[in-house]
Amino acid sequence: MSTNDAYYIPNKAVWPIIGTAGLLITLIGFANHLNGNSIGPTLMIMGLIIFIIMFAGWFTLQANESEAGMYNHGVGISYRMGMMWFIFSEIMFFAVFFGTLWYTRNLSMDWLGGIGDGPGRSTEMLWPNFEAVWPTNGPGNVGGDFEEMGAFGLPFINTLLLLSSGVTCTWAHHGLLAKNRDQLIKGLIATVSLGFLFVACQAFEYYEAYHEMGLTLGSGVYGSTFFMLTGFHGFHVCVGAIILSVVLFRSWKGHFTPENHFAFEGAAWYWHFVDVVWLGLFIFVYII
Repeated sequence: MSTNDAYYIPNKAVWPIIGTAGLLITLIGFANHLNGNSIGPTLMIMGLIIFIIMFAGWFTLQANESEAGMYNHGVGISYRMGMMWFIFSEIMFFAVFFGTLWYTRNLSMDWLGGIGDGPGRSTEMLWPNFEAVWPTNGPGNVGGDFEEMGAFGLPFINTLLLLSSGVTCTWAHHGLLAKNRDQLIKGLIATVSLGFLFVACQAFEYYEAYHEMGLTLGSGVYGSTFFMLTGFHGFHVCVGAIILSVVLFRSWKGHFTPENHFAFEGAAWYWHFVDVVWLGLFIFVYII
């Protein structure tokens, strides 16, 4: 147990080794699946199950240590700094994709169309009829014709869902600080529900794109950037909703106090980050 002047040093844990093994098995299964081996999907499922077990075990260990009072103020600072750096890395992750979209739309499009001082003038012989108009599937009509994804349909509904979830998450946080556990739990239930509803709406959007609009991952540069940005964001929404579900379960068990609730705080930071990224996506992918 830590004291005010001693930093808590955890015991040796096997969970990192188990998690690494799960990821390795998943990777091996994925490689076999790509090469057409029938054992690939089985190995992937086994690896994911091991990885989920690792998360459950490690989260349980951390929760028990926290509730036992084994973490002091210094440990809390370490957790917060770690979460800040993690979110910063996620910001850089999405910055690369936004940069790709900007480069494609504002530089390479003009170059391919023979506009400006870029190398596009030399491409006119290869693609003489290429029009530098966004959205495009690139020279040669790669992937066939498609419809552009509109902004004021499911994407707008999803924007309202995520913005609402940010409000309910903040409301739950205020309930925790005010020692109002009923408000905390209701706010978390609403946030998790809105998060998974967002994922369901995006899945339906993808179904429409593939089956009714001709828009696929292979629809040239527009299709690849669209699914790359929205797909990775949807994955982050799933992760955030799962983390908040764990926080909700712990809240039901009576965990967290106004003075000790970093697990909730870190999950809320991550969720608000996901909200902000979606606002950028909605503007730069769907509207502009």
